[in-house]
Amino acid sequence: MADSGLLLKRASCRSTWLRARKARPQLILSRRPRRRLGTLRWCGRRRLRRRLLQAQAAGVDWREGARQVSRAAAAGRPKTETPSPIPSPTPASEPESEFESASSCRRGFTFSGICRVTCLYGQVQVFGFTISQGQPARDIFSVYTHSCLSIHALHYSLPEKSKKELKREARILLKSHLNLDDRRWSMQNFSLQCSIVLLEHLKTASVNFITSYPGSSYIFVQESPTPQIKPEYLALRSVGIRKEKKRKGLQLTESTLSALEELVSVSCEEVDGCPVILVCGSQDVGKSTFNRYLINQLLNSLPCVDYLECDLGQTEFTPPGCISLLNITEPVLGPPFTHLRTPQKMVYYGKPSCKNNYENYIDVIKYVFSAYKRESPLIINTMGWVSDQGLLLLIDLIRLLSPSHVVQFRCDHSKYMPDLTPQYVDDMDGLYTKSKTKMRNRRFRLAAFADALEFADEEKESPVEFTGHKLIGVYTDFTYRITPRNRESHNKILRDLTILSYLSQLQPPMPKPLSPLHSLTPYQVPFNAVALRITHSDVAPTHILYAVNASWVGLCKIQDDVRGYTNGPILLAQTPICDCLGFGICRGIDMEKRLYHILTPVPPEELRTVNCLLVGAIAIPHCVLKCQRGIEGTIPYVTTDYNFKIPGASEKIGAREPEEAHKEKLYRRPKFCRKMK
Repeated sequence: MADSGLLLKRASCRSTWLRARKARPQLILSRRPRRRLGTLRWCGRRRLRRRLLQAQAAGVDWREGARQVSRAAAAGRPKTETPSPIPSPTPASEPESEFESASSCRRGFTFSGICRVTCLYGQVQVFGFTISQGQPARDIFSVYTHSCLSIHALHYSLPEKSKKELKREARILLKSHLNLDDRRWSMQNFSLQCSIVLLEHLKTASVNFITSYPGSSYIFVQESPTPQIKPEYLALRSVGIRKEKKRKGLQLTESTLSALEELVSVSCEEVDGCPVILVCGSQDVGKSTFNRYLINQLLNSLPCVDYLECDLGQTEFTPPGCISLLNITEPVLGPPFTHLRTPQKMVYYGKPSCKNNYENYIDVIKYVFSAYKRESPLIINTMGWVSDQGLLLLIDLIRLLSPSHVVQFRCDHSKYMPDLTPQYVDDMDGLYTKSKTKMRNRRFRLAAFADALEFADEEKESPVEFTGHKLIGVYTDFTYRITPRNRESHNKILRDLTILSYLSQLQPPMPKPLSPLHSLTPYQVPFNAVALRITHSDVAPTHILYAVNASWVGLCKIQDDVRGYTNGPILLAQTPICDCLGFGICRGIDMEKRLYHILTPVPPEELRTVNCLLVGAIAIPHCVLKCQRGIEGTIPYVTTDYNFKIPGASEKIGAREPEEAHKEKLYRRPKFCRKMK
């Protein structure tokens, strides 16, 4: 009898443990190692029973969870989830697509990788942008260089229909994506306020081009350090993503959310005019992330948002070294190198920093800002240099641009920066402007500033008034991985990725294979058709072609007519402030025919107006020159015989190179040119 009683006791414990085990894939009861329920105390069993009852009351049945796991293991076809934010396991044989149904819950699905997201039913939010049922698919880039993104389900208004009618509508939407058995199973797990999302494998020419270079393949897809054979992992891997812990995702502080809510409210309810929002702060405090999130939030309610880029080193929508004004109509769901756009107005400054040339920097910003029509909210991104002269330059920008709101960022590791209140800005002298106490009237004219910037005559007569701004302080708190020692290296990698993304526009559309850059036919530009200017340093006229060859060049349009010259090259004495239409690579110079060979994705109709080539300190990524596929023997523009005793030969642009790089150094030949078929 004793043995019999013991047997019954074990059976009861095993049954209770089986219920908890079957419910575990949906509930995530604990991350601690599993233990037999027989060893749990009465309080532990009571807590477990309460969780099971809560889950069952919310519509999640542990029996359905068991059927779900067994069903996923047996069937090799796409499926939807129960109304839980945790993805359910799917087999590896799933053909590059994954369905996820998430209720309007408190948790989201955080992932790394890239995919295409389509909301089939309900509403979800990604990086502040709301994707609703019926909207086009969105490409999402949750890459290794930035914080992971998450998909959150949202509450949405339900039509006055019964649950049966709503299920019928959802069944019709799923008909083109699921077979009959999976549709039936999905409808069994259907609940009100649920959202059904389709995740598809994403393939673009830009992604393929960037990952074709060594060292860049890990950017978009990072493999797990320990191989997993779980159905959930294999299913997500077939899509091109990997589930991540919530702490790896983007975490917004309360002050950040409060600032976003206030700015969105002001932008949507502004009566007197569109707000001008200037975002400032030291390096690596989250300014760019805040700008992307704010753009996405505004696009939920507004058709477009204007963006003024004043950060030369880390541009958002253009290659580095540019000051630009853009009109954004589509959400930004990734880092800068995944969403390059064509600007309304752009000037190629030519350097990742404005140090030692502040006046030209102010002139360029004023020239670009003049194209702003005040028809939509404007977001101004500024540099992370906020100490010494950088702070004075920022004060000049605030007075010049007259923002209605100034968002100032700070965190524990950032440098000290005084609060840029209207009173502080009025009392401080900038690099080119005087404080308000030194002017005659409360609303004063910038006479001295206008003379320094060479304002037009009609602009000197009209007063520039400063009516003050509202300061919004934002405190950020996140894991800080960038240090002063690796910041330059990290920023240079991001700049190289942006240039690679721009060059990917030369590639044919999918599904055609990639074409090496040296196999593409360049444009032939006569010497006497364009003027030349080196923006970042003084170069002797006899060495101009050495500097232009194998360089990253800005294709610009100046007002002067350069067609009167016969031979060329035509050299400019000063760097002009002119419109930049795009960029290219001078991949060769033909001295006999006096031609430049320019490789660029700029359309031919725009190239007809280009009459100036600007060469700056922005360099072509080394991987473009060192990893040229299909070349046998000596690689063009790469040598191991380099003389560092030549003046200027050891000067480096960007991050400090290791000593091993001295063994293989890039250089430029003046007469290299390949005949194109």
